[in-house]
Amino acid sequence: MTEKITIKNAILNGLYDQNYQGHQQLTPRLIGNQDGTIWEMLRYELMNCKSFTWAVAFITSDMLTPLKVVLADLARHGIHGTLITSDYLGFNSPQMFAELLKIPNLKVMVTTVTGFHTKGYFFTHDDYSTALIGSANFTRAALLQNHETMLKVTSSKNSTLFSQITTGVSHLQSESHPLTKEWIADYAKNWQPPKANNGLKQNSQKIIPNQMQRTALGEIQGLINRGAHRGLVISATGTGKTYLGAFAVKENQPQKFLYVVHREQVARKAMQSFSRVIGGPQKNFGLISSQHHDFSPRYLFATVQTLSQKKILEKLSPQMFDFILVDEAHRAAAPSYQRLMNHFKPKFWLGMTATPDRMDNQDVYGIFDYHIAYEIRLRDALSNDMLVPFHYVGVQDYEANGEVIDETTNLKRLVASERVKYVLKQLEYYGYCGRQPRGLVFCSRQAEAHEIAKQFTALGHPAIALTNQDSDYQRREAVKRLENGELEYLITVDLFNEGVDIPSLNQIVMLRNTESRIIFLQQLGRGLRKYPGKDYVTVVDFIGNYKHNYMIPLALNDDSSRDQDQARREVQLPQNIGISTINFSQVASERILTSLEKTKLDSIAELRRAYRELEQRLGRGPLLIDFFQSNSVSPVVFARNKLLDNYGSFLVKMGE
Repeated sequence: MTEKITIKNAILNGLYDQNYQGHQQLTPRLIGNQDGTIWEMLRYELMNCKSFTWAVAFITSDMLTPLKVVLADLARHGIHGTLITSDYLGFNSPQMFAELLKIPNLKVMVTTVTGFHTKGYFFTHDDYSTALIGSANFTRAALLQNHETMLKVTSSKNSTLFSQITTGVSHLQSESHPLTKEWIADYAKNWQPPKANNGLKQNSQKIIPNQMQRTALGEIQGLINRGAHRGLVISATGTGKTYLGAFAVKENQPQKFLYVVHREQVARKAMQSFSRVIGGPQKNFGLISSQHHDFSPRYLFATVQTLSQKKILEKLSPQMFDFILVDEAHRAAAPSYQRLMNHFKPKFWLGMTATPDRMDNQDVYGIFDYHIAYEIRLRDALSNDMLVPFHYVGVQDYEANGEVIDETTNLKRLVASERVKYVLKQLEYYGYCGRQPRGLVFCSRQAEAHEIAKQFTALGHPAIALTNQDSDYQRREAVKRLENGELEYLITVDLFNEGVDIPSLNQIVMLRNTESRIIFLQQLGRGLRKYPGKDYVTVVDFIGNYKHNYMIPLALNDDSSRDQDQARREVQLPQNIGISTINFSQVASERILTSLEKTKLDSIAELRRAYRELEQRLGRGPLLIDFFQSNSVSPVVFARNKLLDNYGSFLVKMGE
């Protein structure tokens, strides 16, 4: 009897968390980012509540993107909430307030309480309520990164604590007014943005390597000191591999250096970067392209199309260069590159690529003697602040009369005005960092790109289509127009997967089927370069009924484990990578799960493919531990496979 009274009193006073079992768990629960993230708890509560009220002093635009995904799903179920915030210290920006107004099922109130500094999140359920109160504002750093503490308490609706919360919220609302466009306009007149460090080095006189680049330089030099003649650096898009190459060349002081890439625009930009790092007179740097054939400078930057011509190679000594760098080295298996690599005999070949694994099974690793000098993965780059954070949003593609976009959808439906308007509505809702969108849109067909660009422009969002039919000059001019604000969107078909640098991009839009993890990450990477004033990039992926939807969470989470259960968890419980977030709408999540159920990640065919990929990477047959150390197939997957007795039996199937 005493025990029941004790539990009852605990419930009435709001000290009993119903997520716990047993009367021993009567104390409130502390939530912190060290136990996952505070955002994960808030998202869980949102997805399971009947209504919510938040009283939060500080809010940043970057956390509104993942919030909008959840609230869009809640809106479909008729669930609404209230947010009370303020203009305290001018922390909240006018743009953030404007973004709040885009959320239809959120009532926003601005309190007039002086010194408002509250951080409280309250949720009502059928017969109980939950409160999270503590130190965390609704900012990306607070919810995903900082050392914050929140007290989570679950109580019955007639508890003392619930009554106190209700009274406190009612008092706040009585001293608040609704957020309006007029109030935002008035607030913006005198608002001054707080000073912030955008993460870029401000010293333009001298460029120095960051910590990861210094480590990579040491590994490259170690290869050279051990007598190796070839080495490969795998560096995620946007992590500064061009500068890393320049630092390596500066450190080695070659008498004659050659940089090879497939496009003149990339060669020109690389030449500028090397010049900044190495220094010296400009005459030391030269370009080899269709219009430039000056081989006298010490540092040469060449397009492979020009340099690989037989008439040019015949004039050049195999010993002409003592250091050659091949950019986008995953192309090195192509005949044009092979002509160069068979002709020249430098002291060292350095290959650099973000994506060494090719879909055509060409052995890039073998070309560079299986010497991986250094590898910078996307997660590592994000964790080390080398890239701008991203907020990925997977939303359902347009649906009409029960028909959803898929691989067989005809062009007429892809460019239907209703679909284009739907796409623009989603892009406006999920937003971007900055005053106007600078977006790169990937679609599936050239005719689709041109028609979408036409309709975007007619609807007030200036856009231009770029395809492989356009010249380098046309592409450069289009990029300039995007960067200076004349255009809002570039619409393309796999054209800008690599080799193009547009740091100011603040939106990446995917209007096509994901058929390759490599291409998916290349396209995502277009938006990850740092840029002044760019705090994050928004990635909006329109997910139809595609066969390979299951690849999306695998690519985002760098998951090569072939573990079906893990893949399912990644869809149902979207992850965050540092302060980057992965978000799926409910319908999009269901479509991905449907795709996942129709494939078998751990089939013998998949395991064979993984074995060959790792064998190619290592230059030998992999051991079981090699899969673990290489972030490849989980050893558990081999153990669970009913067709295998053990790894040895798998090797027998492989003919080993």
